[in-house]
Amino acid sequence: MNLPNGPSRDQIVAAARTWLGTPYVHQASAKGAGTDCLGLVRGLWRELYGAEPEVPPPYTPDWIERHGDERLIGAANRWMVARTDGALLPGDVVLFRIMPGGPAKHMGVLTGDDRFIHAYAGRSVCESWLSRWWKARIAGLYVFPGVQ
Repeated sequence: MNLPNGPSRDQIVAAARTWLGTPYVHQASAKGAGTDCLGLVRGLWRELYGAEPEVPPPYTPDWIERHGDERLIGAANRWMVARTDGALLPGDVVLFRIMPGGPAKHMGVLTGDDRFIHAYAGRSVCESWLSRWWKARIAGLYVFPGVQ
């Protein structure tokens, strides 16, 4: 599904749901074979737009803590459109700070009705409730380019 003018929010959610059940594999980005949270968003980008605009360097599970910078937010700012109105819309990419005051290190795709799809370490890609715990850790909301 290569959409040069940008996908609809429904198309993004539908594409994300095709990743459900993909096992969690650190640094991977292969639907059905393995992915992590970044790999999920990278895989969606490839499905929706073609080649990725930027490929991340190899990273360890604790890379963000060791570097202490906002690499995920930086990449999202380079390639996606930041949303600042606070509305939680289906198809948005949501970044989270797992530790208060720490860097953003987890991400997923909002599906609506307070739910999101993410690659869950130790499990698989799943659709989870966007509980108060998750909402309190939102570090940024982004939309894929050209979303209709």
